[in-house]
Amino acid sequence: MNVQRIYLDHNATTPLLPAVVDRMTAALRDEFGNPSSVHHFGQQAKAAIDEARTEVAALLGADPSEVLFASGGTEGDNIAIRGVAEALEPTGRRHLIASGIEHEAVLNTLKALAKRGWRTTLLPVDQTGIVSPEALRAALADDTALVSVMHANNEIGTIQPIAELARIAHERGALFHTDAVQSAGKLPINVKTLGVDMLSISAHKFYGPKGVGALWIRRGLRVLPLLTGGRQERSRRAGTENVAGIVGMGLAAKIASGRMTEEGARLAALRARLEAGILGAVPGTAVNGALDRRVPNTTNISFDRVEAESLLIALDLEGIAVSTGSACSSGTLEPSHVLKAMGFNAHRAQNSIRFSLGAASTGAEIDRVVAVLPGIVNKLRSLTRSAVRA
Repeated sequence: MNVQRIYLDHNATTPLLPAVVDRMTAALRDEFGNPSSVHHFGQQAKAAIDEARTEVAALLGADPSEVLFASGGTEGDNIAIRGVAEALEPTGRRHLIASGIEHEAVLNTLKALAKRGWRTTLLPVDQTGIVSPEALRAALADDTALVSVMHANNEIGTIQPIAELARIAHERGALFHTDAVQSAGKLPINVKTLGVDMLSISAHKFYGPKGVGALWIRRGLRVLPLLTGGRQERSRRAGTENVAGIVGMGLAAKIASGRMTEEGARLAALRARLEAGILGAVPGTAVNGALDRRVPNTTNISFDRVEAESLLIALDLEGIAVSTGSACSSGTLEPSHVLKAMGFNAHRAQNSIRFSLGAASTGAEIDRVVAVLPGIVNKLRSLTRSAVRA
């Protein structure tokens, strides 16, 4: 029997747009030169990268010369945090701040730097998932080098007050980085309006290829490179450029810029339909995080007395792909660090499912999810009751 496949995990990754596939195929075939070469083939590849840099800059309201291409959001976060930390180390600024709900690319980078002597602080959030400006103000110190707070959270979709947080950081002489991996292509972004010093994004979150991303660095800011070698990317990231990936990212950015407003409204309406359907049909459910400050495609819902991993597997058997906020390591399901940081108990942190919609999502798909969920949840809850009685 053929199962209808429904993909509701767009925050994990998005399918490549057909136009992006075509553009990358052409680059692989025709623009194969090394961009550092001075001959025709090299300059052809360099021109393709320059065009993509302009397209990515337009997505961010930035100048193309400030865009550095990297392998993705993780590398962008690392360049920003490590590059600034090491550049400012001689000044005595060895304090780093992030929120407790950051992506592991930020949290584990801070842990690594802490082992090397940097002092780190994680800002708390309340049950809306919002970082309080007052909490940041209290955490800042004279030796704070950098604050890193994500623009939108990958698990709950909550949008942070980045402009206000950046202003507070700057008042104490600290730099500000934001991980905008989950907001780029979904929300209008202008780096000047946000007032940040660095901003990282990843192509595969807005229908571009995996393995390529970008870090916007404010002009004049000194950031030490992670890699030493050639002079690519203005001596900020050594290594021959991934031309096909970069041009794919450029086109994906251009397409996202053109359809963001209309698509955001469509996805927000579908999400509202999904939430209303689930909360109305399945008792013991609740939406996690702020309801009014989210990216339009994301909802995170807890299901009381249901283990999220079991629900995820049961949905997958019905052809519905979703995600938990938890990491499965060595067969042990760990509670979501995001939901724990929001103050939820271990049970709620382990019974929550993330639904993230995308370009292919339809009303019919939403209706099917709402139709099959009550039966699945009831079955799982009955199994739990039986296990308890046994």
